[in-house]
Amino acid sequence: MNLRNSILKKYTPFLLIIQALTLVFFYVGCSKKRKNNLEKLPTEGTKVTEVQLLMEQPDSITTPKGMVWIPGGTFQQGAVNGDTLAMAHEKPAHSVMLDGFFMDVHEVTNAQFARFVKETGYVTVAERKVDWEEMKKQLPANTPKPEDALLKPGSLVFKKNVTSISNLHDYSQWWNWTIGANWKHPNGPGSNIDGKEKHPVVHIAFEDALAYCKWAGRRLPTEAEWEYAARGKKPTSIYYWGNDVAQLNSNANTWEGNFPMTNTLQDGFALRAPVGSFKPNNFGLHDMSGNVWEWTSDWYHAKYYQTLYEKGEVLNPKGAKSAYNPFNPRTKERVIKGGSFLCSVTYCANYRISSRMASTEDSSLEHLGFRTVLSLDMLD
Repeated sequence: MNLRNSILKKYTPFLLIIQALTLVFFYVGCSKKRKNNLEKLPTEGTKVTEVQLLMEQPDSITTPKGMVWIPGGTFQQGAVNGDTLAMAHEKPAHSVMLDGFFMDVHEVTNAQFARFVKETGYVTVAERKVDWEEMKKQLPANTPKPEDALLKPGSLVFKKNVTSISNLHDYSQWWNWTIGANWKHPNGPGSNIDGKEKHPVVHIAFEDALAYCKWAGRRLPTEAEWEYAARGKKPTSIYYWGNDVAQLNSNANTWEGNFPMTNTLQDGFALRAPVGSFKPNNFGLHDMSGNVWEWTSDWYHAKYYQTLYEKGEVLNPKGAKSAYNPFNPRTKERVIKGGSFLCSVTYCANYRISSRMASTEDSSLEHLGFRTVLSLDMLD
């Protein structure tokens, strides 16, 4: 989902470079602790060995506030049988084993992020001024300076009142680069988060999410952890509630109607919903489908699932070693999961649990947020 770059190309090629300068590369590893229930799985080679998988929450560890324990286990990551909307990069399904971990019950909220900003003075990617003198050092000689108006901080905001579109692949028809849009002004200048403290924070770039995690003593989930948790003990279901798409509007905040022109609001929300507005899955997690997309720590690689499938059963996969998107080969992207309030039956249907999308690290969008996890090795 390289929406930001796709739309900014319509404004100026310089903005692509501006956003690239914000990238930060960081990764926190998974827990290596093992206990309980012996299971078999391959090592980095092909030999099968026995390990101890961390299943249950240790009695000595108290559940952190706002989190739930996700017990370790084995599951099939990727598209399930019968999912006719599954894309090629969701296949083949492959066996994954995970140690247990704690996960936020909700997406990180405006109130939580505001506390982080107040205590640290952190400035998000969408709020930062562009230093032209510094930027031009990395550009070809004699590159002309773009207009000052194009160097101002901003982010991508969904356009309201779209009456018609000509091509569902042209994101610019419903996204608008908006100067002054950021987490405090999610719909641009004139908007604010007053009274929306329990809404998920948005316009969050990958670097912003990592900074929050560092402050909170947490980390982002791997893609495998996110999907396993989202399934909520329903390993063969397309959605966290089962396979009936007719139950969508009572279980998730998505777009109902003809996207992006008509939203019937059957779920009760036009944009973001307060976290916990819909019932949780069987692990007690809210909004794992819809509301806002969520960052994971994994690089996006279109062929990664095939690699895992060929390895056989794998333990605590941390994602591909590098990024690769054949449709955007020059850009390094991360995996985002869960879909958002803009996902529709008539368009992307990315509220399906196996759905995965690619997003550039500098992307900050009106429908992109995150939640955190905590593994036991981080408590040492």
